[in-house]
Amino acid sequence: MKRPLSLAVSALLLAVLAPAGIAAAPEPGTAENFELVGHHPLFNRGMNAAHAIFDHYVYVGSRTDGSPHHLRPGVLIVDVEDPSTPEVVGEIGPPNEGNVSETSRELRVWPEAGLLMVLNFQCSAILHACTSQADITGPLIRNIKFYDVAEDPVNPPLVSTYVPSRTPHEFYLWVDPADPERALLWMSTPTTSETQPNLIITDISGARDGVFAEVATFNANPAFSEQAEDERDVRLHSMSVSADGTRTYLAYLGGGFLIADSSEVAAGVPEPELDLLTPPENSPTWPNQTVHSAIPLPGRPLAITTDEVYGDLLDPLVQPQNDFGCPWGWVHVIDIRDETHPVLVGDYRVHPENDPDFCQTPEGSDPLNTFFTSYAAHNPTVLKDLAFVTWHSGGLQAFSVGRRGAAEQVGQFAPEPLPFVVTEDPALSLGRNKVVMWSFPIIKDGLIYVVDIRNGLYILEYTGPGHRRVGRIRFLEGNSNVGDAVRLEGVR
Repeated sequence: MKRPLSLAVSALLLAVLAPAGIAAAPEPGTAENFELVGHHPLFNRGMNAAHAIFDHYVYVGSRTDGSPHHLRPGVLIVDVEDPSTPEVVGEIGPPNEGNVSETSRELRVWPEAGLLMVLNFQCSAILHACTSQADITGPLIRNIKFYDVAEDPVNPPLVSTYVPSRTPHEFYLWVDPADPERALLWMSTPTTSETQPNLIITDISGARDGVFAEVATFNANPAFSEQAEDERDVRLHSMSVSADGTRTYLAYLGGGFLIADSSEVAAGVPEPELDLLTPPENSPTWPNQTVHSAIPLPGRPLAITTDEVYGDLLDPLVQPQNDFGCPWGWVHVIDIRDETHPVLVGDYRVHPENDPDFCQTPEGSDPLNTFFTSYAAHNPTVLKDLAFVTWHSGGLQAFSVGRRGAAEQVGQFAPEPLPFVVTEDPALSLGRNKVVMWSFPIIKDGLIYVVDIRNGLYILEYTGPGHRRVGRIRFLEGNSNVGDAVRLEGVR
């Protein structure tokens, strides 16, 4: 398909007119345009994973496992009815959660059904301090467990367990805007294979009855050139979905940013297929590309991606072209008006850590600041022109996205690190910086809930430009279309 000249010229102008956004990274214990409302250290256990919210309860998973030397490794339940004084009131533990070799990595709540879902898979001894052989054999454990939080949010009973046909890494919850009783999970199942799926979509509408139907699979790998497959990490890391379900935005690691048409899935067509709209050779590229998350700005022809780059600790474990460490990864802003040819129009970095020149300084080449930490962007939650991104050692970053794609910092928060934790993250908090912001931010009733792997749960109020729009948000998260996502995207 030939690109319209007007779009090509417009995209070129955007690229010229939208300079890089560069903002100073916060020192631990500082904030700009954020007020700390509440904090819970989660027993100083360390290795906190994703969180989910139902009513006034926050559920927090664990990146590590239930080995005896790990404290409270299950899913912690935090009562935030008074956000200024969060209190842990329960834990989902063994035999359901917090088992040896298992990590409760991803959590989501389907509020209409009153169900909490927890993705467990076999964790890595190298990355997650687990008692596990996954680094040798690959993950052999995989399940998504469904708990009835409507019946009892503090002691939720297990109602069903789904074992996917392949091990998911991340998932996106999509609830049909036309039918709140219909819900699907988009699950990334990373592989370099051309025959195994990189994406599985499962209908979970029958979760209370233990009925799960894998309705579609997808793999863009055959569309890549042989050279690209040999030289780049061509696997799907994660994905987001338009509120109406018709588009899937793919974070394909070294393969870049791609868009697929998922209209047949959204419409409930029998045996639906996804159609890749972006030829891989048309994906925008940049040095050391490792696309971790990809999410569109609601109601705008723009998307942002994050590049997760770990420290140099991982260099021996990956292909030479995936060079970890300084200057890590940051946010890229992409024009998606022509879905066959997305165009890079801007980026946003923290300074000086994302500046290549920093890597040549004593601080930037110090192994304690480059091996066991990361100044990389991780997970975003976005409004029309505001983005909130957890940034590992860069804390929580807030930036605006202008009409032409230029990004400008409007706020940042980095907590005061805890004096100690039971389990440090081997790859992210053994270095000098003890801030590890990680989760997708969740906005609920105008407050922002984020989880720091090391330091616990934080509840924040954003006070910068656009704060009134944030204050009106009832519920928004970057990895589902639950709550205000449908309204913000203008879906009818």
